Amino acid sequence: MAELRMVQAVNRALAEALAEDPTVILLGEDIGAAGGPFGATRGLQEKFGPDRVRDTPISEAGIVGAAVGAALSGLKPVAEIMFMDFITLAMDALVNQAAKARFMFGGQRGVPMVLRTPHGGGLSAGPQHSQCLEAWFCHIPGLKVVCPATPADAHALLRAAIADPDPVVVVENKALYAMKGEVEDAPAPLPIGRARIARPGRDATIVAYGAAVHWATEAATALAQDGIEAEVIDLRSLQPWDEATVLDSLSRTHHLVIAQEAVEAFGVGAEIAARMADIGFDELDGPILRVGAPFTPVPFAKELERAYRPDAARIAAAVRRTLD
Repeated sequence: MAELRMVQAVNRALAEALAEDPTVILLGEDIGAAGGPFGATRGLQEKFGPDRVRDTPISEAGIVGAAVGAALSGLKPVAEIMFMDFITLAMDALVNQAAKARFMFGGQRGVPMVLRTPHGGGLSAGPQHSQCLEAWFCHIPGLKVVCPATPADAHALLRAAIADPDPVVVVENKALYAMKGEVEDAPAPLPIGRARIARPGRDATIVAYGAAVHWATEAATALAQDGIEAEVIDLRSLQPWDEATVLDSLSRTHHLVIAQEAVEAFGVGAEIAARMADIGFDELDGPILRVGAPFTPVPFAKELERAYRPDAARIAAAVRRTLD
């Protein structure tokens, strides 16, 4: 078992996939010698060659379009969009082509591609490099979406995404790339769609994903000092999401708070709240509350960005409110 930073766990997953399967290729801007903007592919072109780790022109539409074509031709491409904000330029290939292929071909052919992209703030990267847009893709039938919160899950979910026969969007929080954690040498496969209980509790359930998992855990620790034991669920997978685990937790705690870094309106948390209000209504002893960013672009200034992003204090306050 090794202790790796999250970005190193991503690199290891890619290296393993490239070594095990000659049909796996990587595509993206500056992913070769430069290793991408965050170093996730560092050293891979040197080891596996430029034919399998391909630097591309600055064209997100070209990157994802080429990945879709490669997947339909028998390869397993992993395309990198260096900031999630730039995915707007590749929407047609991903949403109208990759996501629809299995349906259009009557189930006979899929698009086994992965799109990796970092989201989130905390680096003062401004409103065009800090957005969390994952809810867009969770809304599209035919796409799977995952978002790891730990190095171990970053490795396992990326391996699962590459092995999947259909397109998977892997969302990595760039503020977590430097986070360290243990990654097993030969971890068991992690199915897409399975959440984990990051911290057990009895009084309230906090559902989160990505960076918000760590804020939720910090909030639960603070609440425990006042005798409130909050259970924290790390979704890991956003589409499909593990509603059975969330419902089971709600049936024990009877209170639910959902935390996300993304803008609160029309987000992943809204879907979870609506679904739990439907199938878990009889279990609720308080309102379902959401904690997310305000409905405004991400500020550039550090002080404003700090105020913009959710944190442990806001999550803890939401738990207290639903308990009251």
